[in-house]
Amino acid sequence: MEKEAKKEAFRKYLESSGVLDALTKVLVALYEENDKPSSAVEFVQQKLGGPSISEYEKLQAEKSDLQLMYDELSTSYKKKCKEIEELKNSKVVIDAFIDRLDDKGMD
Repeated sequence: MEKEAKKEAFRKYLESSGVLDALTKVLVALYEENDKPSSAVEFVQQKLGGPSISEYEKLQAEKSDLQLMYDELSTSYKKKCKEIEELKNSKVVIDAFIDRLDDKGMD
């Protein structure tokens, strides 16, 4: 009985959120097509506003390229931060050395 209640609640959710209506419209459009598309899934995706399979693959490739660029920039950023920290530490050492020279009167 609990399983039936969950099914009914889910059906009501789909109905109230407009999913059932959207799917019905898309399936009716597919049914009314004189020349059925070779890919029913791609037809449904396009009607629901999603990218085609080729567009999706292009977006995936672009995402991979951007991820590589991000990784390279992140690595470069970390190296530069380390270099800056090393330069700051070097400046502290040099300043301390100069202060010691000043204290000894060796300007």
